[in-house]
Amino acid sequence: MSRTLAIASLALGLIPSAALAGDVPFSIAASVRLRVESIDGQFRPNAPTNDTMVSLKTTIEAEYDAGPVRFGAELWDARAWRQDARSSAGTAEVNALELVQAHVKVELGSKAGGGHGMLTAGRFTLDLGGRRLVSRQRFRNTTNAFTGAHLGWTAQGGQKIDVIWAMPHVRLPEDAAGVRADRVVWDQESTDLMFFGAQGTLRQVLGGVIQPYAYGLIERDSPDRLTRNRRLGTVGARLFRAPSAGHWDHDVEAAYQFGQARRSTSVADVADLDVSAWLVHAELGKTLAGGWHPRIVAMFDAASGDGGSAEKFSRFDTLYGARRFEFGPNGLYGPFSRANIVSPSARLEIAPSKRTDAFVAWRSAWAQNQRDSFAATGVRDASGASGRLAGHQIEARVRHWIVPGLLQVDAGAAVLIKRGVLRDAPNAPATGNARYGYVDVLLTL
Repeated sequence: MSRTLAIASLALGLIPSAALAGDVPFSIAASVRLRVESIDGQFRPNAPTNDTMVSLKTTIEAEYDAGPVRFGAELWDARAWRQDARSSAGTAEVNALELVQAHVKVELGSKAGGGHGMLTAGRFTLDLGGRRLVSRQRFRNTTNAFTGAHLGWTAQGGQKIDVIWAMPHVRLPEDAAGVRADRVVWDQESTDLMFFGAQGTLRQVLGGVIQPYAYGLIERDSPDRLTRNRRLGTVGARLFRAPSAGHWDHDVEAAYQFGQARRSTSVADVADLDVSAWLVHAELGKTLAGGWHPRIVAMFDAASGDGGSAEKFSRFDTLYGARRFEFGPNGLYGPFSRANIVSPSARLEIAPSKRTDAFVAWRSAWAQNQRDSFAATGVRDASGASGRLAGHQIEARVRHWIVPGLLQVDAGAAVLIKRGVLRDAPNAPATGNARYGYVDVLLTL
């Protein structure tokens, strides 16, 4: 489908029509989010010490419900301005005028008995499980998207299975000039990158819900793209109980990754290494009775790093997961990720009203392997002499609906107190502690 035809089709669907409104179930939703963010004391090598960016995310989603068959599309326009010429901003911040969803959904079975489900075919976005491996982005300016098929089936007893085969989108443009210019380029999908797998959901197990899963990813070089030739299998399970007033809640997830991959995308790197990597997340919280609904949470995250072995690669690949909800804001910030990290955290959440919520959090972090680059920073001491401790983060956020359901403001800040790796590694910038802040204004229609 050409970009012009796809966008024209969506635009035609957005034209107001009394006949459409009165005769058929046709829905339209839109949102516009303006963000201003700034960082000082950069932690990344080869990036400006200070950087400020203004970004705008606009989404328009339409769906035509023809009974058991639905037709849907979503246009996502993510742009950024005023960032430094050497800014870390890339395809996570800019993806101009992209049709991230264009699909057909078919209802299967019956809720009255025997089970029911939904088959989605085409372009789509998706959240699975705890969103640590497969997610639709919320905080980030751009999103992961797929072309393929997804089946969600719920049995009569409430058990559910999700099955996916898809070609993940490669967001374009990738070059710095294209990103700075907000250049419009159609994202790529092809069988050179395929993602597939299944997840089950079983309720009332061990005091909560358990979600076992298995995913596969196959990647190969194409004429215009060099890759790490990843052929990964990821198996794991998540056990959780959702927060509720007056009760303890928990969220525990563990995954193991295996297969083969190359250490880099260099044309000279042709060594296929055996992969052995892992991920652990553990979370325990309690929501107290009271008007502000305070929730106290203790968390622990760990993911393997690579030791540089000539035969094995052990850095965990988070695939298509999100990280803001656990590790703090990304965008111009985002030092932490599910790779080469060992990190405890504590958080206090409050919700004084239906219109307002806030939290404050502390996190300390160590490199799981002191010779690998730490988390998402790109900072590395190959000798290991800088030790494992990377630093401590203090973070806070508050959100308030100025007009409920229509206009929301979101403001947050984080301070990264650098230690060991982030301060003493050979490529660690001598910029002092990192300070970051942002303000969002979201209009939802």
